[in-house]
Amino acid sequence: MNIVMITNNDPAGMGIAFTNAINRYSEHTCRLITTTEMYGFEYESDIHFPDIKDDDFDEVEFLIKNADIIHFHLLRDENSHLGPLLIRDYIRGKKIIHHHHGHPDYIININEYNEKYRKLGRKVIVSTPDLLQIADNATWIPNIVPINDVHYLPRYDPTLLQTSIRICQAPTRKYHKHTDIFTQIIQELATEHLNLKMVIIERIPHVQCLKLKRNCHIVFDHMRGWFGISSLESLSQGKPVIAGLDDWNIRCIKEFTGTNELPWQVAHDAEELRNVFRKLINDSELRYSIGRFSRAFMEKHWTERHVVQILEDFYRNI
Repeated sequence: MNIVMITNNDPAGMGIAFTNAINRYSEHTCRLITTTEMYGFEYESDIHFPDIKDDDFDEVEFLIKNADIIHFHLLRDENSHLGPLLIRDYIRGKKIIHHHHGHPDYIININEYNEKYRKLGRKVIVSTPDLLQIADNATWIPNIVPINDVHYLPRYDPTLLQTSIRICQAPTRKYHKHTDIFTQIIQELATEHLNLKMVIIERIPHVQCLKLKRNCHIVFDHMRGWFGISSLESLSQGKPVIAGLDDWNIRCIKEFTGTNELPWQVAHDAEELRNVFRKLINDSELRYSIGRFSRAFMEKHWTERHVVQILEDFYRNI
């Protein structure tokens, strides 16, 4: 099958991650069309509108004409355009998928989106398990990271045991990721541990973000019940990762991975977060052992091949 993914900005780099994984691990061909850049993350791209010269949309038109599946990300649909091309002029006979990543406009207007997809007979992919609780006719296809690419590999660096303890967070939207609580607690703990350093990573190219995270000892995601790409990246890098997973998300993760042993260090509120930080800060061997388990978990249970198999099954059944 020929698959074309279409999105404005690439949500957490998942457009290009899925495109590459489909091309690596399946017999299908996937291309990605992105129209805008946000946050300065500079994800790898395929066909990126700012790079198109002289209004030459021939390749874009060829791809959407010959697609078997059009896979929309975020809020894109066939009633939008790609330069001079109106997408709905090209959808006859094609399978259409809507892949949602927790965009605030989607969540606050969920009833309208559910009704729209019901009328159109469309199936939906969601990126995290929490969205299954609000999205009708939806399937969770887990996000992926290319765990064997160099930036996602652990650093087995003995100097990490000797330097200041660096605790980081990489929030896209700080107001949404408990960055204020994270900052307050680390500032408190820094009065007890003089070698403690807080690292907040934002609005830099993604490759630089990954390099900074590899040089940290502990990674905090957020406490909203689910988990972000930051969790998966840092687990792959062999870090202790803290997130406030709720029972629903834990259940879904266990069903997907087939294991009851999850690597996340769970904290649901400020007090639990403070206690988890203290435990990890005071025990370098614990940090190291959790980090090794984090990496092993990703290698065994969260590979690109595994996710692509689930996505292929989804494609076949629509």
